[in-house]
Amino acid sequence: MSLGGLELVCPAGTPAALRAAVDAGADSVYCGFRDRTNARNYPGLNFDVADLAEGIAYAHQRDCKVLVAINTFAPAGDVAPWHRAVDNAAQAGADAVILADIGVLDYATRRQPGLRRHLSVQASAANAPSIRFYREHFDVKRVVLPRVLSVAEVRALIEETGIEAEVFAFGSVGPMSEGRCFLSSYLCGVSPTSEGACAPANHVAYLDADGRVLSKLGRVTLNAFAPGEPAAYPTPCKGRYVTHGRASYLFEEPVALNVLGILPELKAAGVTALKIEGRQRSRAYVAEVVATFRQALDALERCESAAGPREPLRTQAEGGRDTVGAYRRGWR
Repeated sequence: MSLGGLELVCPAGTPAALRAAVDAGADSVYCGFRDRTNARNYPGLNFDVADLAEGIAYAHQRDCKVLVAINTFAPAGDVAPWHRAVDNAAQAGADAVILADIGVLDYATRRQPGLRRHLSVQASAANAPSIRFYREHFDVKRVVLPRVLSVAEVRALIEETGIEAEVFAFGSVGPMSEGRCFLSSYLCGVSPTSEGACAPANHVAYLDADGRVLSKLGRVTLNAFAPGEPAAYPTPCKGRYVTHGRASYLFEEPVALNVLGILPELKAAGVTALKIEGRQRSRAYVAEVVATFRQALDALERCESAAGPREPLRTQAEGGRDTVGAYRRGWR
């Protein structure tokens, strides 16, 4: 467990994954309710109130915290599910809620003032004025930073604001400004920002065509793969688009973020917590990735090599490849 070092925040898409994360060495786990109040609203995932209470009890008995993601945006005139989620998280004993919507933040601040508030990456707070706004108006204690910042920019934000910063450590690279994605809604009627779902499985199809595999979302073909080529799940940001006569990944390639090699840099920058992505992934994925990061962080605290074995995580990386993303901007 973290004793003043980097906090390891781990995904829990199901009660089984929550237990796997806790047992593998998570300092905190994050999860969501089984509805559109969280940005991973998919069949077979998430928690009802009883599941959450049981998960919190299991985690707390093992000195692990539970954070509840209520991080989609409530539509005008239909805010009751989001308010209910805040109240249910507080009643179940959650250690914090992860929020994005200003109205939901206001409700939580007024109605559950004792419940710690973290700012979701969905809020896209990537500069000092925006972070100060959320802290001054809603007493936000921590901000989850978008995956568009270099290590130097992360350090500067922490120094300028003094806020707790949580950064992504493993999983999707994430395209551009997060929390404002409605692309999926144009293809299949739902988006992660409003309904908590991007490219739901019932809109996905794979077809054989002339020796290639086509991946489709709704009626749109997003990609075509040659035999043996790694194939990403067909989300709009991971499609190949034709520009200037050439098909390429304009937004995000099928590759995983992995910061094992730069843990000392992130710690030196003042980062509070590392976030592993993967609430849609299996408990085996959770157990392996969490255990690997736990080993690396414990080694870092002992002043040993912090990088740990990267190669085993390649089997869990999308496309079998990994990157440090924007943390090191080689194009500058």
